[in-house]
Amino acid sequence: MDVHGIGMTSQRTRDRLIQRLREEGIRDERVLEAIRNVPRHVFVDEALASRAYEDTALPIGHGQTISQPYIVARMTQALIADGRPKKVLEVGTGSGYQTAVLAGLVDEIYSVERLEPLMKLARKRLREIGCRNVHIKLSDGSWGWKDHAPYDAIIVTAAPAEVPPSLLEQLAPGGRLVIPVGGPAMQELLLVQRTDKGLTQERLDLVNFVPLVRDSF
Repeated sequence: MDVHGIGMTSQRTRDRLIQRLREEGIRDERVLEAIRNVPRHVFVDEALASRAYEDTALPIGHGQTISQPYIVARMTQALIADGRPKKVLEVGTGSGYQTAVLAGLVDEIYSVERLEPLMKLARKRLREIGCRNVHIKLSDGSWGWKDHAPYDAIIVTAAPAEVPPSLLEQLAPGGRLVIPVGGPAMQELLLVQRTDKGLTQERLDLVNFVPLVRDSF
């Protein structure tokens, strides 16, 4: 029994999650260490904090979720497979958890979120845990953040029906884009790379994300 002393933030609780991610095929030690070190309980409502280190998605309000740790790990592993990206665009800040995991693995993150309450809360939480290389703005994610393009890596945490051309335009030569694509019934997690010969595409997994909503302007 682990009734006493094994709270929601304990190392043993986190270690169990890391062990599960290993069993599910996450091999990049940088990613596993980042997930071990990021306090996921900070990014969920207090009422759900006791479930923070379960390998499951959790609601964060406004019809959005904090992604399942396995999916965060899978996407992050694909994003940094070629080394440490200098400049990363994140589309869909959400709770800020994926942002926090990435923050220690890349030089700079430019993150966009279209829901102002989520953006403000994520910014506050990221500041509280010491993420100093994250820049967040309120914006429709399908347009990206052109001011800081091109990006070595782009990660999208909501699913459009197809890859937005504006994001492909902001991807640097040699860059990697990890994005879920599809409708409500089925989505595929894709890795798109910009190579000397053009864009390549690889299916990584079947996933279930909230839709990427495009504002009409």
